[in-house]
Amino acid sequence: MTALHRVAVLALLALVALPVLATAAMAMGALLDASAWRALWHDTQWRRALGLSAWTGLASTLLAWWCSAALLAQGFVRRSLVRLLRGLPVMLATPHAAFAIGLVFLVAPSGWLLRLFSPWLTGFNFPPPWPTTQDPWGLGLIVALVAKEIPFLLWTAATQLQRDDVRRRWQAEHAIAQTLGYAPRRAFWRVVWPQLAPRLFWPLMAVLAYGLTVVDMALVIGPAAPPTLAVLAWQWLRDADLAINAQGAAAGGVLAIAVLLLGAGWRGAQLALSTLSRYPSGRRGQAPLTGSEECHAGSLTWSFIALTSLYGAVLLVLAVGSVAGVWPFPYLWPERLTDQAWISVWASRGTVFNTLGLAAASAGLALAWSVAWLELAPRRWDNALRPVLYLPLVLPTVLWVVGLYALALQWRIEGHWIGLLVAHSLMALPYVSLALSPAYLGFDPRYGQLSASLGHGRWSLLWRIKWPLLRRALAASAAVGFAVSVAQYLPTLYIGAGRFTTVTTEAVTLAAGAQRSLTSAYAWLQFVLPVLGFALAAWVGRPRQFKVQGS
Repeated sequence: MTALHRVAVLALLALVALPVLATAAMAMGALLDASAWRALWHDTQWRRALGLSAWTGLASTLLAWWCSAALLAQGFVRRSLVRLLRGLPVMLATPHAAFAIGLVFLVAPSGWLLRLFSPWLTGFNFPPPWPTTQDPWGLGLIVALVAKEIPFLLWTAATQLQRDDVRRRWQAEHAIAQTLGYAPRRAFWRVVWPQLAPRLFWPLMAVLAYGLTVVDMALVIGPAAPPTLAVLAWQWLRDADLAINAQGAAAGGVLAIAVLLLGAGWRGAQLALSTLSRYPSGRRGQAPLTGSEECHAGSLTWSFIALTSLYGAVLLVLAVGSVAGVWPFPYLWPERLTDQAWISVWASRGTVFNTLGLAAASAGLALAWSVAWLELAPRRWDNALRPVLYLPLVLPTVLWVVGLYALALQWRIEGHWIGLLVAHSLMALPYVSLALSPAYLGFDPRYGQLSASLGHGRWSLLWRIKWPLLRRALAASAAVGFAVSVAQYLPTLYIGAGRFTTVTTEAVTLAAGAQRSLTSAYAWLQFVLPVLGFALAAWVGRPRQFKVQGS
């Protein structure tokens, strides 16, 4: 490594490590107030709230993990992963808050599902007092989290399988296992899954941390009396009393400890299962799939169809709700349609431009840094930086924004656009890196050797060979960063200091009111913007078409 190369790598490292570690240090510093911990200990709400957070976060993570693994097994065995993953961009593009809002409008006592059967089947002429949303057990929040995290886990697994060397090796090992007498599905669990699961540890930790600490979805569809601990901490952090603010930071510290303990427990269980899987056991069979396995595969197919149908229903509810005028229960369709909500959105188009500008800029910065780092940094440096890079994912959001706000105050960027850009870029960067790393690190080095043998330099290799071949992964990673920025709620509230609004902050705020059409319009817009980003990425990453000259 030359001196110039080393300086460039150190500069890239400082650009990310310094703000991330400073934010984490300031967040941890907020936990040193002993009086805040005493006040939290004597508060009567936090234990029940912590139990709800642990229950909803762990249950949703387990369900999403199991469903994703089962769907991957089916797709790998049947060589149908491409078809299975075809609808993922739309699911990934749907922000968590928008999905939660649409799900509320779908399953609420006055929602479409009950309207579909009322009054001719249920006899209801008025919405019944059923706790289908914001239920005290957190079931609605679990359903919403599972539906949102399955596509994310499938997509991160697909990024691993996009590496030609890895996919071919696993397919060969899977075929060898079948020649030893294992049925195809059992061969997947014995050979492929033990190698794939450890590569998904950090995405899984992001899912677990998000489920334990989510605020925007919990505000919309989570329990309310008491709420989850993340929502309770957010309410305390918004209080004007500094003592209550400190108590909210302490609650964020409790969530950080919960994430750490549950993550360590998960890792320990994963290692134990990996050790046990080395010992051969279980039945073998030469049949391609047994009858029970065929039935299981069919049920998984229907499960994925049900998931895609749920997304379609949620998006349809938001689309219709955004143009609905008077809509009394139990009518299935509004009495009249109106564009008043969209007129209001257009009148506040500065909010849309804020969202687009922040998302495009933060995704561009995250992609540029990720490419530069993966290109220049030695592999051991990259492995050492990963835990630091993923801190924004695994730290509770309420605790992260406490440190981020303190950092913004110290750097005097609170309430400024540049402060929002820093906050959004730090949140988008881990996701962009997760998306890009497998494809970038899996690039065949023989292309570089061939290019050098022809007398071309490094820049020629990058511009003419490497980046064109990786443009699909580059474009998809940028789209992911764009979608992550659009979905940011707490960082926008805290760092923006009320001076900047985005479609997400407007949608979540309106969800607490009774303006169904305006809430639906902002939630639909929150979905449309990332979809456009993924559509643009698909267009940029499309295979090149060459015309064959006729002879």
